[in-house]
Amino acid sequence: MLEFLICSLLTIFPDFLFRRYVQGKRIGREINLYSMWFELRYGITACVILTVSLITMIFYFHPSTTNVTAVFRTVTILPESNGRVAEVFVGTNEKVAAGAPLFRLDNSEQQAALETARRRVAEIEAETTVAKSELASADGLIAQAEGAYLQAQNELQTQVELNARNPNIVARREIERLQVAADGRKGALAAAVSNKQTLETKIASLLPAQKASAEAALAQAQVDLDKTTVRAGVAGTVQQFTLRAGDIVNPMIRSAGILVPDDRRIGLIAGFGQIESQVMKAGMIAEATCIGKPFTIIPMVVTEVQDVIAAGQFRPTDQLVDAQQLARPGTLTTYLEPLFQGQLAGIPPGSSCIANAYTSNHDALHEPGISTWRWLYLHVIDAVGLVHAAILRLQALLLPVQTLVLTGH
Repeated sequence: MLEFLICSLLTIFPDFLFRRYVQGKRIGREINLYSMWFELRYGITACVILTVSLITMIFYFHPSTTNVTAVFRTVTILPESNGRVAEVFVGTNEKVAAGAPLFRLDNSEQQAALETARRRVAEIEAETTVAKSELASADGLIAQAEGAYLQAQNELQTQVELNARNPNIVARREIERLQVAADGRKGALAAAVSNKQTLETKIASLLPAQKASAEAALAQAQVDLDKTTVRAGVAGTVQQFTLRAGDIVNPMIRSAGILVPDDRRIGLIAGFGQIESQVMKAGMIAEATCIGKPFTIIPMVVTEVQDVIAAGQFRPTDQLVDAQQLARPGTLTTYLEPLFQGQLAGIPPGSSCIANAYTSNHDALHEPGISTWRWLYLHVIDAVGLVHAAILRLQALLLPVQTLVLTGH
C-alpha cells in the first residue's frame, strides 16, 4: 500500500492534474467511477508497472523475513554411561556453577575396582621392600660364597705344592677332588652374583614398571568412579530436571535434563527467501524488531550466511529418497549480531522477530569511471531501502496490536 501511494503521486496524480487543468475535466462529471479507467488509463497503467517494479526492487535488494528467532544455546545433561541414580544434588530451575555436582549414579562397582587397584599398588610396594631385603641378603651370600671359594682355592694350591715337592705325599685323586670342589665353589659365587644382579634389575626396572601400571590402573579406576558423578560443564540454570533417586539414565535413550548456560545468547537466526541468495552477504546492515521487546528497532549486522539450504539435506537410510519429499522450499539461514553491545538486552531468548537486510552500494558508487546510468541505478537501489525501513517501523508499531488485539494472544 505504501509503495502504491508513493507511485501514484508520480503517475496517477500528474495524470489527473493534466485532465483537470489542461483538458478541463472534472471529478463527478467527465471523470467519474465509470469513466475513471478510460480517463486515467495512462496514469493507472504506469502506476501499476511502477509499483510492481518498486516492490520487486525493494524486496530483492532489501530482503525482509518474519522467520527470525533469538536463538540461545543449551547443554544436555547426560552421563557418560548408563546406570541407576543414587543421589540428586540439584532441583529444577536451580542455578549452578561450573563443576557443581548434579547427580550421582550407583558406583559400587567402580569403588570395588578402585580398591582392587589400590591394593595392587600396595602389593607392589611390599614386593619392592622384600626385594630390597633380599638384595641385602644377596650381599651376605656373595661374601659367604667368596670365602668358601677362597678356602677351596687355598686347599687346592697347598696340595698342588706338596705334590710338586713329593708326588708320593698327596694322591692325584685328592687333587682332582679339590679341583672339582673349587670349581663348584666358583659356580656358587657366580650364582650369588647373578642373583644379586637379578634383584637389582627387578628393583630398578621391573617393580617400578609394575608399580606404574598399577598406578595407571588406579588412576583409571578413579576416573571411572568420578564419572559416576555428573557435574555441570558450564555455569547456568538447570531446566526440565525431574530426575530422582532410583531412576535409570541411559545416554542413548533418556537424558537427565537441560542446562541453559549463562552465556547462552548467540544472536538472531533469520531465514530469508532463496531468491535473495545472490544479494545476502556477510557484512550487510540489518534491522530487527522482536515481540519480546515491542516498539524497538535493533540495528544488526549480517555475520554469516549459510551456503547450503537445510531443506535439501538427506542421510543414508534403508529407503530411497523421493524428490517429492524435498519439494518444500527451504530458507537461506543467516546469522545476525547486534551492531552495538547490549542491543539484545531485555529480549527473552527464543523470541520471534521481524528483520530487514539492506543492500549498500557505497563502495560501488565511488568507483572511478562509473557510468551515469549505473550511478543513478545504484542510487535508486539505496534510496528505496528507506521504504522498507519505514515499513519495518510500521510493523514495530502494529506488532503489539496485532498480537494482543487481532490474534487474542
